[in-house]
Amino acid sequence: MLQDAIMAPALPDGSDGPADVLIVEDDPIIAIDFEDRLHGFGVKSVRTVGSVAQALAAIAARPPDFALLDVELNRENSFAIAERLAALKIPFIFVTGYGAETRIASDFVNRPRLQKPCSSEALEAALRSRGA
Repeated sequence: MLQDAIMAPALPDGSDGPADVLIVEDDPIIAIDFEDRLHGFGVKSVRTVGSVAQALAAIAARPPDFALLDVELNRENSFAIAERLAALKIPFIFVTGYGAETRIASDFVNRPRLQKPCSSEALEAALRSRGA
């Protein structure tokens, strides 16, 4: 029974969570996994980008309701994206495969983060809380 509850769409109309999520992830396999799970939760629109420039362009084109930010991207980090999202008051959460040793910019050290790989339950909780 619990398994059925977990697999059921949690956010069918966007009322309990974001309708448009931006994923910033440089690993295509991880990005696809996040995208599939978000669609499974009922998120209507999921956009995926792999760099700071792509993310900033996507935000400028259409600000998302929520964002998942991989901390370490290819030869860059996502702090410029975090700054832009914070300025726009768009909620986000960091995701990292490096655990507690990941260096987070001082402005964002208290931001919630997910450890990769993360469970579907943790990802769903992040969506519901909107990074609060």
